[in-house]
Amino acid sequence: MESAGPRAGKDMQQLSMLEEAVVGMKNGKVAYIGKTSKGIQADAIIDCQGKLVTPGLVDPHTHVVFGGSREHEMALKQQGVPYLDILKQGGGILSTVERTRAASEDHLFEKASFHLDRMLSYGVTTAEAKSGYGLDVETEMKQLKVAKRLQQTHAMDLVSTFLGAHAIPQEYKEDPQGFLDEMLGMLDLIKIKELAEFVDIFTETGVFTVEQSRDFLLKAKEKGFGLKIHADEIDPLGGTELAVDLGAISADHLVGASNEGIKRLATTGTIAVLLPGTTFYLGKDTFARARKMIDEGVTVALATDFNPGSCPTENIQLIMTFAALRLKMTPEEIWNAMTVNAAYAIGRGEQAGQLVVGRKADVVIWDAPNYFYLPYHYGVNHVNTVIKNGRIISKRRDIVDTVSLSSKS
Repeated sequence: MESAGPRAGKDMQQLSMLEEAVVGMKNGKVAYIGKTSKGIQADAIIDCQGKLVTPGLVDPHTHVVFGGSREHEMALKQQGVPYLDILKQGGGILSTVERTRAASEDHLFEKASFHLDRMLSYGVTTAEAKSGYGLDVETEMKQLKVAKRLQQTHAMDLVSTFLGAHAIPQEYKEDPQGFLDEMLGMLDLIKIKELAEFVDIFTETGVFTVEQSRDFLLKAKEKGFGLKIHADEIDPLGGTELAVDLGAISADHLVGASNEGIKRLATTGTIAVLLPGTTFYLGKDTFARARKMIDEGVTVALATDFNPGSCPTENIQLIMTFAALRLKMTPEEIWNAMTVNAAYAIGRGEQAGQLVVGRKADVVIWDAPNYFYLPYHYGVNHVNTVIKNGRIISKRRDIVDTVSLSSKS
């Protein structure tokens, strides 16, 4: 198959498929895709009859490096306490910041490895990893160093994003600009040590304004970083428009994106990364308007937003179901959003998200008869085998129940 760029609007309905096809792999790369295996010699053959074979999935928005967990906040959510109110009480991001600051680099590495292993088992072979739970120079650098260690040692391919401007720490409550200046002061060292490709900021009520975000991201762009924005997650502040203005590679969340913002997204290369798992977990009734975005020509990707507070799940397959039921996306749109579009949303469009001869052999074999099945049969893991760089790294174990019967006479 030939490589295709990101798919926007109605083109997201198009999937390149082959029935009863053969995928050949050699030296970690895809060597052949076709309808016949005649003339092909192989050391090993995997029979995929009755199964679905796809590219490895791409998760373009995660916060996988963090300390602690926040299960105690679920009771507050059940009581209807808004997330921004939890944040004001020192919970939310600030709670994780405290635990991440206290954790050693090795502990964060081991914890993140555990989560990445689980993501891999669900079919993700490439993902993004954000910092943002340090909110000080030392801890942000610690998170970025952990992400780089994971890039170098973990089977999954990782793309690192600096999200130092994730929240305002307590010590800068009265001086948010002073905090942003401190984070900007890190950029030269991050660039020299190659600790991140992208810079992100949380543009939201109670966090950073559009004006603060514009200044921050422009300075990051001048340093040679790609841009991402947590935009219009809760309130429609204009973060979507800002992403377009600055040429950001993606604008993420977009639950409150305006009609004008959506219209402008459709005219640019900025990808809308939607995170329905977060909206679901926060108990919101209003989801990002994926249907309007796609109908108007926007390029849409999907991600877990895996994090300890607002979306504690590594199960990207569950996100497929949320996308189908709450975002009203078709199966074809969902698969494009989790493969080719997701790869382009993190600058890996030419390496991941598609099965193309000459590319890395990142392949998932599913215990599913067709691609419609995964969004339909939800809450379980449909992965049979994950192949990364031509090597099997995750495989479903057959479960055998042994029942011992005894009788007494």
